[in-house]
Amino acid sequence: MTDALGQSQVIPYLKELSNKGFEIHILSAEKQVNFQKKNELISRILTESNIFWHYINYTKNPPIVSTLKDIHALKKLAKKLHKKYNFSIVHCRSYISAFVGLSLKKKFGTKFLFDMRGFYADERVDGNLWNIKNPIFKLVYDFFKKKEKTFLQNADYTVSLTNAGKKIIHQRNDFSNIPIEVIPCCADIEHFDYNKISAEKTNELRTKLNISKDDFVLSYLGSIGTWYMLDEMLDFFKVLKQKYSNAKFFFITNDNPANILTNAKEKNIDENDIIIKSADRNQVPEFLSLSTMSIFFIKPVFSKKASSPTKLAEILGMGIPIVCNSNVGDIDEIFGNNNIGIVVSEFNEQEYKNTINKLDDNFNIDRSELREVSKKLFSLQMGAEKYYNIYKSLSHK
Repeated sequence: MTDALGQSQVIPYLKELSNKGFEIHILSAEKQVNFQKKNELISRILTESNIFWHYINYTKNPPIVSTLKDIHALKKLAKKLHKKYNFSIVHCRSYISAFVGLSLKKKFGTKFLFDMRGFYADERVDGNLWNIKNPIFKLVYDFFKKKEKTFLQNADYTVSLTNAGKKIIHQRNDFSNIPIEVIPCCADIEHFDYNKISAEKTNELRTKLNISKDDFVLSYLGSIGTWYMLDEMLDFFKVLKQKYSNAKFFFITNDNPANILTNAKEKNIDENDIIIKSADRNQVPEFLSLSTMSIFFIKPVFSKKASSPTKLAEILGMGIPIVCNSNVGDIDEIFGNNNIGIVVSEFNEQEYKNTINKLDDNFNIDRSELREVSKKLFSLQMGAEKYYNIYKSLSHK
């Protein structure tokens, strides 16, 4: 819960569900560095929302063995807590916690909600974290795929981030009838609201970052790690620069700026056209407000069919059109049904030129329309309501 993801993608939903009358207990594995920094803050937030927080220390090394050790510690504490509190539903976020949920279901008959988040084992392979040419990683991959099947077969309800992920599961013979709800990564649309950023603040930031009012600002929000295609996004910017000579590429990221600047230099992009700023959660909407358009390219691999980028909700909440690539999650469906930007289907110069030639049309998009799409598809309240309906249905079973 002391990770950024816990604070943006777990706690806000649980606060809403607690307000709706459920008694919530969180059992998490915490990294020591984050825990020392954020323990008091998170404890206060959860206590104010009547949420009980239990935790173990997360261990990273040695690989695989440390994970098995954490699963054992979580199971042990979960059983002890269940004997005290008699839980009716165990809501498991991703695969590691699902080992615990399944053991509680088998031992005590607790309802098991498998909130899978994505195809975990395939993500590890697609992200080059597990090389299945190595026999040990092949064994680990096969083990997790077998467990995935067990979790899906035993879950009283499954949550997928995307319709595309749900479709893949339902197409498998064994799972054609299992109950699946689609709940994408949602955002606090009240936080990501361009109406809350004053013109004075925007002008102040422009001056500070040396951005003129007429500059075309292409923004990128978030870390650039395993999945995000920095080289291809820089190539797109180079083509954009040919049409809009006043274009600047603004990275809002806590990553090391040297990596971005090195790649830009290799592509002969002037470093004066690259702006990189780290930001805490409160600064992100202010920085985003400087954008003309935002971009993200994600590796279009199998596991990303189940991916729902949180930044999509946040950027739309700020009324900013987006350029992104196809074959990721529900991107094609969302962009096909809503006028929110442009989808690139190939990563080459001609495709970028074709896309950029369509940009003028996209600047006519009403900012309030983009915000309405974000509210409709990705609001925290919508996500919490879907979880509430699942909890209610499982409580009555």
